[in-house]
Amino acid sequence: MLLAVLTGSGCRSYHLGNQYLFRSDIRTVHVAMADSNSNRRFLGQRLTEAVVKQITNATPLTITEPALADSVITAKLVRDRKSVLTETFTDEGRALEVGWLVEVDWTDRAGTPLMQRQRLKIAHNADFIPEGGQSLATAQQEVVERIAREIVGQMEMPW
Repeated sequence: MLLAVLTGSGCRSYHLGNQYLFRSDIRTVHVAMADSNSNRRFLGQRLTEAVVKQITNATPLTITEPALADSVITAKLVRDRKSVLTETFTDEGRALEVGWLVEVDWTDRAGTPLMQRQRLKIAHNADFIPEGGQSLATAQQEVVERIAREIVGQMEMPW
């Protein structure tokens, strides 16, 4: 009986579920279409779609239109690059790297920043080897998913 009392009282303050990781005053979010400085098409749309999916799957927040949202996430793809890591003896790229730099803001209706840093800068890279069947699209998708996970991770409340 003593063991049951000690176990029950010690764990009373713990909470289960992801709803306790995020702000309780924010229930809805609008993810604005990401701007892109890139000449490659549809990168902003791919980033926006990945962020929406990550928020839907990993948070208790609801995605909604801007007029009804408690908060808004805006993102801007500042830089995307593709560089050669290794070459063949005929100067063809054997291993390549894709890198993105994204700036993200999360604000409430009044424009108050909700993230720990006002303007979050996220940079991620991914390598790919065309000879191995990988492509620029698969490397970009890997970078997009990493950035989306980091954005949602930054939406969590600090410990």
